[in-house]
Amino acid sequence: TEIYTLSLHDALPISLGMAEQGLLIQQKVIGGYMYLRSLIGPENLLYAFFDNPELIHDCMQSWLRLADVVTGRHQQYFHIEEIFFAKDICYNKGPFISPDMMNEFLFPYYQQLVNNVKARNKTTKNIYIQVDTDGFCDPVISLYKKAIGMNMMSPFEVASGCDVVRTGRDYPELIISGGIDKRVLSQSIEAIDQYLGNILPLMRNRGGYIPTCDHGVPPEVPWQNYLHYRKRCVEYGS
Repeated sequence: TEIYTLSLHDALPISLGMAEQGLLIQQKVIGGYMYLRSLIGPENLLYAFFDNPELIHDCMQSWLRLADVVTGRHQQYFHIEEIFFAKDICYNKGPFISPDMMNEFLFPYYQQLVNNVKARNKTTKNIYIQVDTDGFCDPVISLYKKAIGMNMMSPFEVASGCDVVRTGRDYPELIISGGIDKRVLSQSIEAIDQYLGNILPLMRNRGGYIPTCDHGVPPEVPWQNYLHYRKRCVEYGS
């Protein structure tokens, strides 16, 4: 796979053509927690929420200004149908910060960005909101649904305790992407078949599920195993 970096001028004809074909236009945004962690550091950030809340708010105001300008420029040419927040706010036991901290330091800025994007859209005010976080995400699902109208989540890391069948049952309206244990793909074909057989039929009946790996595919997964997994996904989905 080759990745190309294009200027907005060069990317516009491609994006407009894709939109005319009915493909969804997604705006990716680095979420507030990931942004703050990159600026301040993972450990220092946790202290800063208590010791220097004014700094956190100042950083998030800058985050909002930048995200709003970028999305606004894109919306001069096409409407945004999904906002993808890359966050990684959870670890193996749950979120790094409390719901109160999310409500104070993150959600007001997310809400403002989402409202601004919706207001600028010329053809539709309804947009998908996807939150992407590693770790055990169950404790934050209801928080993001209530705060910003999240209706899609990924990647549901199995090693941290995520279970897409359970989540799909608890949140039937939530679009789910991920939840396929990458570790199983390095095992035998029989193990892959057994594993997928416990997930895909149930999620196929439920709907609203994209069966992708719960993270990047590790190098120890044989190519043929990966192809077999993808073939099974197509078979279950057809």
